[in-house]
Amino acid sequence: EVQLVESGGGLVQPGGSLRLSCAASGFIFGDYAIAWFRQAPGKERDGVSYIGHDDDDTYYEHSVKGRFTISRDNAKSTSYLQMNSLRPDDTAVYYCAAVFDPPIIRFEQEYYDYWGQGTQVTVSS
Repeated sequence: EVQLVESGGGLVQPGGSLRLSCAASGFIFGDYAIAWFRQAPGKERDGVSYIGHDDDDTYYEHSVKGRFTISRDNAKSTSYLQMNSLRPDDTAVYYCAAVFDPPIIRFEQEYYDYWGQGTQVTVSS
């Protein structure tokens, strides 16, 4: 059974940090690119960060560039999203997704093969 399980969400004050994890099982993790998406209340789900098979192949949505860092550990079948300098507008449910054949536009959601259930991140004082 294929699974992507996110963890690490929670409540944090503005300026704080969180590290999200995405643990994969049921498929060969190293063969897939990974992206993180988020959906804020009342808004569409949008791409946040992407990492390809190569750790040097990363991409960030403009508002998180310089604050978020995506990484992967293929030996552990896990991707991470380190989030620093968090702001209230980062509040959302965060999802990880896996794609075997990455789309040219990295955050084209219909191309992604597997999705996690999401983890809530709330940034508030």
